[in-house]
Amino acid sequence: MSTEKEKLRIDKYLWAIRLFKTRSQAATACDAGKVKFDGVAVKPARTVAINEEYEVKTEAKRWRIRVTGHLHARVKAAEAVKFYTDITPEEEIQRLQYQAASFHTGKRPSKIGRPTKKERRDLEGFMGD
Repeated sequence: MSTEKEKLRIDKYLWAIRLFKTRSQAATACDAGKVKFDGVAVKPARTVAINEEYEVKTEAKRWRIRVTGHLHARVKAAEAVKFYTDITPEEEIQRLQYQAASFHTGKRPSKIGRPTKKERRDLEGFMGD
């Protein structure tokens, strides 16, 4: 005997654990093939079971998660992390750290301002002008 409360859609689950900002974004990701179970894209209505592993591609990261509990409503992020285990491979985490470290806009850091006259002279002497 199963009740409706025991069943949980993947789009609702991904929204509740805060991988997506809205449920419609989670459903769109499922439709676009960005949510996979055993390497196969899933539909938004797929029922989630505990201990299943999913690959989820968001704008920020490629997640690999294991379901540890059902969450039917969106809660605080500190509470949401109790309902899944992040098993993202180490290579993906290192790739994200490398991308963040290599991001450079070419602008001077803020709050430094223009070089002083003394700093300009030192720079000119260093550069050979």
